Amino acid sequence: MKVAIFASGNGTNFEILAKKFANNEIMGQIGLLFCDHPDAHVIARAQKYHIPVKTFTVKECGGKRLYEEKIMKLLQKFQIDFIILAGYLRVIGPTILANYDGRIVNLHPAFLPEYPGLHSIERAFADKRQQTGVTVHFVDAGLDSGPIIAQEHVPILATDSLETLEQRVHECEHRLYPQVIKELLPQFNQKEHNNQ
Repeated sequence: MKVAIFASGNGTNFEILAKKFANNEIMGQIGLLFCDHPDAHVIARAQKYHIPVKTFTVKECGGKRLYEEKIMKLLQKFQIDFIILAGYLRVIGPTILANYDGRIVNLHPAFLPEYPGLHSIERAFADKRQQTGVTVHFVDAGLDSGPIIAQEHVPILATDSLETLEQRVHECEHRLYPQVIKELLPQFNQKEHNNQ
């Protein structure tokens, strides 16, 4: 089972996953990090684990369709079975969805369907909600609208600043996402085996 991780930024979730794959706590192998920001810190994290890195932008490719086609060629070249989004800030388009239907998962820092899209933690905090959360879901053509795999609430305390809330949401992400991936990949592998 070879997975690709897509990321755009700092890569804290990426590194936690990479460590667990490296220690055989999660079945499979990270075959590729794809990053759409050539200067993102996640690239250095991947290099530390000797994970192949590919990075390019939509602009370099001349548009979204060509960008996705180039990603697809990468996924085929590296023989990727499953895609994990870890802070990837672009919507997955129809080319990749058609080829990886039911094989792409995302981590979202809100209790979906609340606060889909960007700046979810900030929006929940600004709305003075009593709680927000973390969601792991399959990716479909909508915005954070795919089938939910797991969710946890994160309380918003009266004493919270945005920074302390973000820290607790990220702590929840760092625990929940690897746990879900660890349980999900063997199920997917067994399903693939049964279909052969």
